[in-house]
Amino acid sequence: MNKKIKRLFFETNVLLSSENIPEVRFVFLLVVHLQKVRTMSDAGLEDTIINVLKTIYDPEIPVDVYELGLIYEVKINTDQHVDIEMTLTSPNCPVAESLPQEVEDKVAAVDGVKSAKVNIVFDPPWDKEMISEEAKLELGFL
Repeated sequence: MNKKIKRLFFETNVLLSSENIPEVRFVFLLVVHLQKVRTMSDAGLEDTIINVLKTIYDPEIPVDVYELGLIYEVKINTDQHVDIEMTLTSPNCPVAESLPQEVEDKVAAVDGVKSAKVNIVFDPPWDKEMISEEAKLELGFL
């Protein structure tokens, strides 16, 4: 539970126990529980999205876009819309149009995702240090 919810829970518990209103306390506890379930559900959806991203490969490098470090951020909003911030190995990348579109299409097809949008960024610029340790080992960089 995040700090705001804990504080609100504590303050509400103090008020409710002094007011002795069990119905209101029940509703509040239900809301807190639903918030926890939604957060856990988002975590599961994010894991699924990451697994899908690991099936998309840069055609020039035999490593998936996630392990390659091209995915900077995956955000899931309350409407199950997914925003992905990603980069390319260079601004002149030959798959600059097709790779982001593939990412967008595959993530949008994930069960539970209503829509997906990829935003290409070049800040910070990609470099080999962004590659995961596992991928570096696979590529012979370690």
